[in-house]
Amino acid sequence: MQDFLTLAKNRYSVRSFQNKPVEKSALNAVLEAGNLAPTGCNKQPQRVWVIQSEEGLAKIRRCTTCHFNAPVVLLVCTDTASSWTRPFDGKNIGEIDATIVCTHYMLEAAEQGLGTTWVAYFDPAKVKAEFALPNSVVPVALLPMGYPAADAAPTAMHNRAEIDKTVVYA
Repeated sequence: MQDFLTLAKNRYSVRSFQNKPVEKSALNAVLEAGNLAPTGCNKQPQRVWVIQSEEGLAKIRRCTTCHFNAPVVLLVCTDTASSWTRPFDGKNIGEIDATIVCTHYMLEAAEQGLGTTWVAYFDPAKVKAEFALPNSVVPVALLPMGYPAADAAPTAMHNRAEIDKTVVYA
């Protein structure tokens, strides 16, 4: 087991996967990590579709080119009818909650030896239609997941800004 900072530094967006199914125990660990994620007022508005059937993966391919032929894709959504709304400005934070859940998924996947990439490049209307999502359920991200291919490597975009460029002390 690696320490958290090493895990976070070594994790990168995987865009090339082995043609190998994800073991149920590894998938369950990823899903459990997301279930443990904090959400506004603990409303837990995340709604997640685990897509691994050929039919489901074909639906994903109709919604985005960024599927990377992963053996599993998590469709991470929020139910806006269930999420907390900030009273000061009426902001519904369901998408933020779903993002936190997705981050937990990505980090636990890395711990399990799996690769992921965050995908926001999809047609939300197509996703809603393909998966018959209820009106209050909003797709937030797709998370292709699987075992990285032998040639998988971070892209040039993987670099990080120096911390003094992103953090302000007040």
